[in-house]
Amino acid sequence: MDLSAFAFELPDELIALRPVEPQDSARLLVVHGDGRLEDAGIRHLPRYLTSGDTLVFNDTRVIPAALKGVRPARDAAGTDVNIDANLVERVSPDTWRALARPGKRLRLGDAIAFGENFEAIITEKGQGADLLLQFNRAGEALDEALDAFGAMPLPPYIARRRSADAKDRETYQTSFAGEEAQSVAAPTAGLHFTPRLRDEITASGIASEWVRLHVGLGTFSPLQESQLESGRLHEEWRRVSPEVADRLNKVRAAGRRVVPVGTTALRTLESSVEDGKIVPTLGPTDIFLKPGDRLQATDALVTNFHLPESSLFMLVCALMGTEVMQAAYAHAVKEKYRFYSYGDACLLLP
Repeated sequence: MDLSAFAFELPDELIALRPVEPQDSARLLVVHGDGRLEDAGIRHLPRYLTSGDTLVFNDTRVIPAALKGVRPARDAAGTDVNIDANLVERVSPDTWRALARPGKRLRLGDAIAFGENFEAIITEKGQGADLLLQFNRAGEALDEALDAFGAMPLPPYIARRRSADAKDRETYQTSFAGEEAQSVAAPTAGLHFTPRLRDEITASGIASEWVRLHVGLGTFSPLQESQLESGRLHEEWRRVSPEVADRLNKVRAAGRRVVPVGTTALRTLESSVEDGKIVPTLGPTDIFLKPGDRLQATDALVTNFHLPESSLFMLVCALMGTEVMQAAYAHAVKEKYRFYSYGDACLLLP
């Protein structure tokens, strides 16, 4: 597959470094299947849906997975090294896979201090920044330490421009996040949905359902040749309950629309289809949706604007067509929509 078909130019000033306030005042680009475009706001969303339609949200919670630490000097002649670590995946109650920089200054067995009485040992070291960290706390005690010493794991295109701060604890977490903190990135389309907007949606007769997919850092990683060849992505854990699957199937059987909020909710649903029906699921998915694939559980999509040549831009092209989405993104650039995680939204209506 030629990735250049999914490339586009984006001026740096359109990359949103913070959300608008309030977060439900973001703009909404409505993209119709015939290529028509409408400029609206996210609070106009109920106008484009029908009573009986159902929005499907990913209620995962983001863990404060960005850590700053120090690798102490190894001897009297050495110096301490400041370390930036991003947790990627929990391996056991006390161990996380992580990316840490500067990776060249780290060795197997090194200790990294992240806070008072809070440290980890490198028990495995892969290529570059990839390693395993075994902490001196486990389970809930580890979660409490991460909450105390960690910061929100902002995407690379934001983190390169500014550090996470206390405000991100609020703005980079959906208002409906569940109790289980496992994601290392937010389901960002859901950030627009304040309690006020969700009340307005409910008052319009539009239902809401909840699925869960723990978002990994792989969502921001450049596509690898091996992924293009295999047609599979990085694995992420997801869940669709029997009750939710049953209700969503009834919605579609009644001729109403199932509308995922965000690509993570869409990938959860599309990886939970058998014989044309949504089925209960619990476990990993590595589904990779691209033009030519038929979506079976999605009738429309609310999503943010995605990176060029990314799996997520390919996903929206699978739903709407590459030509339509390239024209929509060109319009968004011209009209100065705000892009990526803290940016504006699209409503895609095939």
